[in-house]
Amino acid sequence: MRSEPDDRRMALAAVLGGFLLGFLDFLWIKYLPYPVGNLGNSSAVWAVAAFAFGYWVRSGWWRAAVGAAVALVVAVPSYYVAAALIQGDEWSVLWAPTSLLWMSFGVLAGALFGVAGTWARGRGRRSVLGVALPGAVLFAEAGLEVRRIGHPDYGIDPLWDALLKAALGILVVALAGRTNRQRALALATAVPLALAGVAAFLLAGFR
Repeated sequence: MRSEPDDRRMALAAVLGGFLLGFLDFLWIKYLPYPVGNLGNSSAVWAVAAFAFGYWVRSGWWRAAVGAAVALVVAVPSYYVAAALIQGDEWSVLWAPTSLLWMSFGVLAGALFGVAGTWARGRGRRSVLGVALPGAVLFAEAGLEVRRIGHPDYGIDPLWDALLKAALGILVVALAGRTNRQRALALATAVPLALAGVAAFLLAGFR
């Protein structure tokens, strides 16, 4: 049985993982074709990364929350470092208000989905909720994409984004769940959570 990571390993994984997440995310957007490349613009994908961190930590919700939050906060300047090095963007973006805002979102999303990762490893209702949350956030983003279909600025393109994110949501639940019953319950739970997630995205200014 795999042992739980100690605090030093966890801290290193959070910082290094966050740096790789941000840097590789920029490369993903820049070099991969649409619609797969557009996943780099997905805040839900970063939330799933936080979930994966909590799932790896296995126990100790506070360790998962802090570690996942650190990873997402580090990922933000790492993304802009990649943009500065690769395409010559301004370094000042690293400390711009929008970057600080994204870091704030990273703290919230990292804590929530990091804890969800530890719940998914447990038992009972919390394990179902834990497995449901990463699927729900992907479904919520798919819902936002559906709202854009037919808009003059987007046309039909959001349909492919929505289908891809919905498929990834199902895949994440299938991989995180340990039994078919847990997966089925998690998918059923993810639907109302996704509706709440769409509302949260809209309140946060996502359109």
